[in-house]
Amino acid sequence: MNYGILYGVGTGPGDPDLLTLKAVKVLSLVDRVYAARSSKNTHSVSHGIVKPHLRQGVDVQSLPFPMTSDREALNEAWTANAKRVLADLRQGLNVAFLTLGDPMTYSTFGYLWRTLGQLDPEAPVEVVPGITSYCAAAAASGTILVEAEETLAVVSGARGGENLRKAAQVADSVVVLKAYKQFDDIQQSLADLGMLEHSVLISNCGQAGERIAQDCSASGDDPQYFSLVLARKSPTTGNI
Repeated sequence: MNYGILYGVGTGPGDPDLLTLKAVKVLSLVDRVYAARSSKNTHSVSHGIVKPHLRQGVDVQSLPFPMTSDREALNEAWTANAKRVLADLRQGLNVAFLTLGDPMTYSTFGYLWRTLGQLDPEAPVEVVPGITSYCAAAAASGTILVEAEETLAVVSGARGGENLRKAAQVADSVVVLKAYKQFDDIQQSLADLGMLEHSVLISNCGQAGERIAQDCSASGDDPQYFSLVLARKSPTTGNI
């Protein structure tokens, strides 16, 4: 069987200019583009990012993923979406699956890839890495993440400051992704760890409405959905 190739394409955090040259090249060659979206709406942020780089007439379709912790519902969505992609590959179509940031970092692509491999281990897959949200946020805020022999931890804040507290025991700097929903607990954890004054909250990095608060204690309104925290145990001369 002459398979097409599935490309997992990282679109970066939001700025279309932050797509890699390889991502732009792949998007100019594929037969179809799949954009992940929430099953509750029809909008895909990743599609909006790559739109200026898509060739005219390319077929763009969305793959819905439910925002739930219900394992059965998730498995059903992953299987249904993987079957759609596999059908294209078996027809010899090259397709791209768009994912915010990097495909290998807190991404729906990992679930799709794993499920596709279970359905057909022979299906070819290539990964096109993307600029992560926290690298873009560090650049936008002038925050040096780590230097010399320092260590960096990247954690999810979806359940509050628990992971932050654990990571701060061994890391000099901590990135807290998914910081919007449990921000109050994350903020309190930063204060308890003595990291609050050396923290930065970035919302909508590289997108319209980008906001940077150099001190999370003075961040104002609750952070929006695309929000993350960069925190250090001590300041650096490179932090502005």
